[in-house]
Amino acid sequence: MAQEVMAKEKEESSLGDLFSALAGDTATLVKQEVSLAQVELTNKAAAVGKDVGYLVVGGAVGYAAFLVLLGAVIVILANLMPLWASALIVAVVVAIAAYILISSALTHLRKTSLAPRETVESIKEDAKWLKDQVT
Repeated sequence: MAQEVMAKEKEESSLGDLFSALAGDTATLVKQEVSLAQVELTNKAAAVGKDVGYLVVGGAVGYAAFLVLLGAVIVILANLMPLWASALIVAVVVAIAAYILISSALTHLRKTSLAPRETVESIKEDAKWLKDQVT
């Protein structure tokens, strides 16, 4: 009978140890998931920042070159029509091109997802694993 009591105490102790280990592992897992989410969000923010930076620099350089080109086109067209008409035609064409370029850049930025999808999937898997361990 004494042996049965001791065996039962060992089983209870082992079960308690298992739950304690499970709690510790769960805490570690949560910390790791938070770290993963931080890294993922940082990487996505850096990628978006890089795209915006390229958009701004490219736009500025292109703008300077484009102004010179537009002046040349206006001068050429002024030989065929009044100066005001050539300037108006060039302005309308430039406005259409600007709209297309800006729309394209905004579409690309909107498609960039900032949600940490890998982390969300990993958390779902961890929750399923934890549920399976408890049951």
